[in-house]
Amino acid sequence: MGGIGSGRRWYFEAKNTTDDYRSIDVRRWKREGLLAPHRVFGWQWSRHGEVVSSIRVRTEPDHVILTYRHRSDRGNWKDESHPVYLDWTPCKLGSQRPWFLCPARGCGRRVAILYGGKIFACRYCYQLAYQSQRETLDDRAARQADKIREKLGWEPGILNGNGWKPKGMHWSTFERLKAQHDAYVQVSLADMAARLNLFGESLNDWI
Repeated sequence: MGGIGSGRRWYFEAKNTTDDYRSIDVRRWKREGLLAPHRVFGWQWSRHGEVVSSIRVRTEPDHVILTYRHRSDRGNWKDESHPVYLDWTPCKLGSQRPWFLCPARGCGRRVAILYGGKIFACRYCYQLAYQSQRETLDDRAARQADKIREKLGWEPGILNGNGWKPKGMHWSTFERLKAQHDAYVQVSLADMAARLNLFGESLNDWI
């Protein structure tokens, strides 16, 4: 499957987490009917509503060909085009599940998601961790609280205080979400204080 890279096992210059890389998910392409052979489609990534990157994909019976532009270390842009082979495993009721076979030389892992750099490869080759694996307890609790704040239409950030009940939301729903939010806030602040040796300070000083 290889042909890209060199050595028994190819490891890339890794950033920190999977969130640092653009990704393609073969399961989503399957759900959207994009894996039928002999078709061409574009795939884009957006940030704040603006397209920041795109690739062109051509499908064949046993692989897809990815075409895109890439620049390393602020050098010149280069056109890249390489195949990624597919594998299919049977599911219940006679359906099949697609997988990418990582194209990095010496890998060939069967994975659902590839991450884009010089080539698209699996997270093991890029040595990427999931964002949740790098979070402290207080980070994780704060992230969960922010998810609830988004549902409630509150300003992001647990130190910004609580807002009001959104118009049209049932009071029972609001009270449930607020209780969950406040519990996450307390966990986050307590763990933050423990890590920073702030046991002598009141949690109220952080709210």
